Amino acid sequence: MSRGVRLEELSVAYGGTRRRAAVPVLDPIELDLPAGSFTALLGPSGCGKSTVLGSVAGFVRPTAGRVSVGGVPVAGPGPDRGVVFQQYALFPWRTARGNVEFALKRLGLPRAQRRRRALEALVEVGLAEGAEKYPAQLSGGMQQRVALARALAAEPEVLLMDEPFGALDTLTRTRMQALLRELWQRTGTTVLFVTHDIDEALALAGRVVVLGGAPGRVLADHTVPDGPPDPDLRALIARRLGAA
Repeated sequence: MSRGVRLEELSVAYGGTRRRAAVPVLDPIELDLPAGSFTALLGPSGCGKSTVLGSVAGFVRPTAGRVSVGGVPVAGPGPDRGVVFQQYALFPWRTARGNVEFALKRLGLPRAQRRRRALEALVEVGLAEGAEKYPAQLSGGMQQRVALARALAAEPEVLLMDEPFGALDTLTRTRMQALLRELWQRTGTTVLFVTHDIDEALALAGRVVVLGGAPGRVLADHTVPDGPPDPDLRALIARRLGAA
């Protein structure tokens, strides 16, 4: 099950005081992400990509406009939205299973059900054999699998990912991208994926929204065709980013 996401005239500004005006981070942004879609939010550092994602997650309060999920305004974080960051943020004293289980406590599930769902999520990301290992015993790619399992175990309707593979080596990153595509095709979860890498955006998403400027604004919105990578589309997006 998944739900769509809508951003209506969303703008965000930070740092306002009585003596100093707030600094705008996002110009008013309009975006409609249909249920089950995979959208990459692409742009250079500082253009507001993470702010958009944080607004959908409920971590960032809009200065104006609104964000809604399935037609319901976002008032704060909730289990209907799973978030995966670049930093794994795993508890080093808990096993992989323990980290996933701990994230399920907020759902008020019985212990046996938390354990079952944690193990199922670890199986889903291909880490069943590492369930009882601690983060220090896992590679970077494996730790990111735990972070992904932690988000998936709550069965979110929207999956928000903030440059989750940026710290991984090229080979591991490619494997994680393939895993994510497979999981998305199987679950149909609505995905918003933040990246600054054009090739990653084109490899993963069915739609690429290009953000740029300061404050950030939508520069382009492209549908990614099925099949081999389109060099003309890549070149067009690169030109857009060059003008950001």
